[in-house]
Amino acid sequence: MKDSGRRFSGRRALLAALVPAGFLLAAVAVLAAARAAAQPNGAPPAPGTAQPAHWVQKKINFGYLGFTTHYSCEGLTDKVREILLELGARKSTLNVHEFGCTVRLGAPAPFPSVAGTFEVLEPLTSQSEAGSAGSGAVVAAHWQPVNVRFDHAGLDMDGQCELLEQVKSHIVPLVTARNVQFKSTCVPYELTPGGTSLRLEVLVPDVNPARRG
Repeated sequence: MKDSGRRFSGRRALLAALVPAGFLLAAVAVLAAARAAAQPNGAPPAPGTAQPAHWVQKKINFGYLGFTTHYSCEGLTDKVREILLELGARKSTLNVHEFGCTVRLGAPAPFPSVAGTFEVLEPLTSQSEAGSAGSGAVVAAHWQPVNVRFDHAGLDMDGQCELLEQVKSHIVPLVTARNVQFKSTCVPYELTPGGTSLRLEVLVPDVNPARRG
């Protein structure tokens, strides 16, 4: 891209020398209008593009009902915590716990439930919103593609398609996500290899390169 920039810089210099200034300004205005029309206001930034954001607290109250795979209350809590972190939840303020469980520790529950609070980034779309967020509250963020998976591919993943369906319906709406792509061929009491997938983009904070590693 740098080489291309040098080639065009020479052409622009020649154009400026040969074309009257008024005509050149008009041409620049036309080009700017064309670019604005090609990318209208409100178009979402591409993945990796800088996006100012701020942390917003959310509440979760999630109950799971499955036929193929069952979870203990502790197991579901661990899964939900893992999913929220994948979906951009702030680790330092993530607080989820089981509730309403009546079975012994570690035993599968008929209707395990998880409740709690977490924080996710929400985009700031204007200077006024940035000002209202407060001093130091604006976070440099970007959109990151995520493929929600449990542990690893194979029967373990296929057996949890019911959970993935309910995550898409009840947890994804709580977070800041876009371009959600969901596919499911989940059948109760059956394992369908490769039948369920959830891909989306979530808003995550930028990482300071100096702190990596």
